[in-house]
Amino acid sequence: MLTLIIKKWVEPYKLLETVKENAEVEEITFDGSNKSILKNHFLKQIKETKCFGLYMKNVNKFYLVDTASNVKELVTKEFNLTENDYEISDDDNKPFDVIDSGEAEASILSY
Repeated sequence: MLTLIIKKWVEPYKLLETVKENAEVEEITFDGSNKSILKNHFLKQIKETKCFGLYMKNVNKFYLVDTASNVKELVTKEFNLTENDYEISDDDNKPFDVIDSGEAEASILSY
C-alpha cells in the first residue's frame, strides 16, 4: 500500500468537501468497539476495488473514494502541499498510527 500522509494542518471539512466534489465517497462510521474490524474491512475494500481510502484526524469515519480522479494529486494541488507538508509511506499501520497520535492530519491510502 502507498499512502500520502498529510502533516500540514488542513481543515477536515474542506478536505472532505474537495474530495466529494470530484469523486464518489462512501463513509464507514466506527466507534471504539468496532474500529479494528471496520479498519480491516476498509483496507480490504481499498485493495479489492482499487479505490482510494481517506482517514482523517478527529473524525470517526473511514472514507472509500472511487478512482474517477487521482485524489492524491487533487489534494496536493488544492491545498498547495509541498514536499515538507506530507510524506509517502508503504507501511500499512503508519497511516493510522500517525493520525491517531495527532502527528498528522489525514492519510490517503491506495494499492
